[in-house]
Amino acid sequence: MIREGEIRIPSGCAIAAVISKSGERMTGEGIVDAMKPMRDRSNGLGGGFAGYGIYPEYKELYAMHLFFDCRDTRKACEAFLKERFEVVKGELIPTRKMPEITDEPIIWRYFVRPLQSCLDDLQLDEKEFVARTVMKINTGMNGAYVFSSGKNMGTFKAVGFPEDVGRFYRLDEYEGYSWTAHGRYPTNTPGWWGGAHPFTLLDYSVVHNGEISSYDANRRFIEMFGYKCTLKTDTEVITYILDYLIRRQGLTLEEAANVIAAPFWSTIAALSDHDTRDRLRYLRTVFPSLLITGPFSIILGFDGGLMALNDRLKLRSMVVGEKGDRVYVASEEVAIRAMEPDAEHIWAPSGGEPVIIKVKEGTF
Repeated sequence: MIREGEIRIPSGCAIAAVISKSGERMTGEGIVDAMKPMRDRSNGLGGGFAGYGIYPEYKELYAMHLFFDCRDTRKACEAFLKERFEVVKGELIPTRKMPEITDEPIIWRYFVRPLQSCLDDLQLDEKEFVARTVMKINTGMNGAYVFSSGKNMGTFKAVGFPEDVGRFYRLDEYEGYSWTAHGRYPTNTPGWWGGAHPFTLLDYSVVHNGEISSYDANRRFIEMFGYKCTLKTDTEVITYILDYLIRRQGLTLEEAANVIAAPFWSTIAALSDHDTRDRLRYLRTVFPSLLITGPFSIILGFDGGLMALNDRLKLRSMVVGEKGDRVYVASEEVAIRAMEPDAEHIWAPSGGEPVIIKVKEGTF
């Protein structure tokens, strides 16, 4: 008979990240190694990584990573892209054939620049134009799915355990100043290539451990502003919420964190700093539908930095460590030790406390 304490319940999903504050680039080998000791947090139905600074030769172009179900879909999507972008380069994403990774789609990447004539006609800035293009492909083109669309960054994901996904995509051959990773244990949605984490839009990428009970309220609100939640998964809506708050509403990272993991009203009322109290009241009043409830730990990757955040009750584990100019984040300390055995200052952030790390200003 199995007794309490004799089995491990890992609370599902594994997340990890590393960033160099000086902007020093590192291969993807370390972040892949970080996922190995957390294998029992996944069940083989999804793994993925995001790397920042990996395309320096195309850093001014949007790198669009796509899955296609067949050659005809790819050709149709390419024709659509050429109507809206200057396609500087298009190619298969290099992979290794592995028995652990099966049913792979056609996986391509395009380095593109929006056509000025399209921007002028629609009166949009580049980022909004790219975001709308991603939504249009993902909702209106059967068999095509954009899973990465930022500048000088890329997402790599598949159905499989994360360490196998990392080897499949040959991440040891890429170098970036920041990496995030995810091992999936899906509970409410099927495991498929597009449903693996990270979820991205432009340069924002999110890896997430948890389950949000506010999904429907969050989705209904965000879809009023042109976002389409096609995958019915909470991580997708978190990504769009953060894009909406930071890019479109102009909130700081700290303010966005105070929306999605807002302090309790009683906590706000007890604050002695009037300016802080008024600001938190304002955010809770203006964005009530974007409060995320339920257990979660997330890592947001963005151009030049990372943000790690727990739900306000800290119902999912997350630890942070440092060594030299590098900062590490993971679900478990063992993952940090796999990347840096001599990591120092290991600590667990409080619930709702954002940990924000940025590369040194002027690095790029």
